[in-house]
Amino acid sequence: MRAAVQHETGRPRLEVRDDVEAVGFGPGKVRLRMRATGLCHSDLSAMSGVLPQLVPFVPGHEGAGEVVEVGEGVTGLRPGDRVLVCWLPPCGGCPACKRGQSQLCLASLMEAGTPNFRLAGSDLFGFAGTGTFAEEAVVGAGCAVPIPDDLPYDIAALIGCGVTTGLGAALNTADVTAGSSVAVIGCGGVGICAIQGARAAGAAQIVAVDPVASRREAALRFGATEAVAPDGLADARARVTGGEGFDYAFEVVGTSATARAAYETTRRGGTLCIVGAGAVDDLFQINMFELFFDEKKILPSLYGGGDVLRSYERAIALWRAGRIDLAGLITHRVPLSGVNDALEQMRTGEALRTCIEI
Repeated sequence: MRAAVQHETGRPRLEVRDDVEAVGFGPGKVRLRMRATGLCHSDLSAMSGVLPQLVPFVPGHEGAGEVVEVGEGVTGLRPGDRVLVCWLPPCGGCPACKRGQSQLCLASLMEAGTPNFRLAGSDLFGFAGTGTFAEEAVVGAGCAVPIPDDLPYDIAALIGCGVTTGLGAALNTADVTAGSSVAVIGCGGVGICAIQGARAAGAAQIVAVDPVASRREAALRFGATEAVAPDGLADARARVTGGEGFDYAFEVVGTSATARAAYETTRRGGTLCIVGAGAVDDLFQINMFELFFDEKKILPSLYGGGDVLRSYERAIALWRAGRIDLAGLITHRVPLSGVNDALEQMRTGEALRTCIEI
């Protein structure tokens, strides 16, 4: 079968091979025929080494397809079912799940060190234990979440990561209130979904911040009340909030510099929500006096900061009701053979989301 392979950390391009095998099928597993996958910035971060990932590997974790085969002991799934891929499925039994923080469940990541592909007799890993840049993938049954028949594969794939992450940051983690002011720093696919989440929550002012003009224009279409380049943030803060700062600021880039900018644009007593996934050696610094005196809440948001299965259902309900635009997130489409075009579209900021059709 065909799959895109990252052979070494740091390589900017993937090799598309037609001799990759999906392996590991057995009890508790399902075999999926992938139909669509989104390219998420986390895939680039894994390729570059910003996010830890065993190599060689098949990138991709934002996918959707259909069940081909179910292993022994799998219930609730059968061949032909349409599913999206959940890269961090809750186990239901660990302390985090029992506390109602299933987004912190590590059960599936503990298995991410087990190869689920092979190439020329050698092991290949799937990114985050999945690997959706492939025609087929073998994953744990919990990773395959059934979807309704009216949900297209391309939109379902986005719900599997970027949509849930962005919407959840606004609706779960930050719990944006009606009438509030919001700044979103970083307006790729996830940032745009944070904007849509803030709009759905009733935010009165939503300022989008991004260095790429096309992304600023897109942010306005998706609900931002204004959009500025990074050097215009201070002026927007002064105009929109009277200099006090925003009630909520979302950092959706994953660097200490943008996190610091987001902190400084948050009002005293406001909320800074960290959504971007950054590097382990990039340190966010804050002094103890401002931490105490400003009383700003610093809230990291992993995978939308809530029960992912409920978050999927909410996203689908909002999409059906026309409250959020998911089809509009897909600005480019390429076949699997064009995956390197998709990588370039994301690196340059040309695309919000590229759908890789498999």
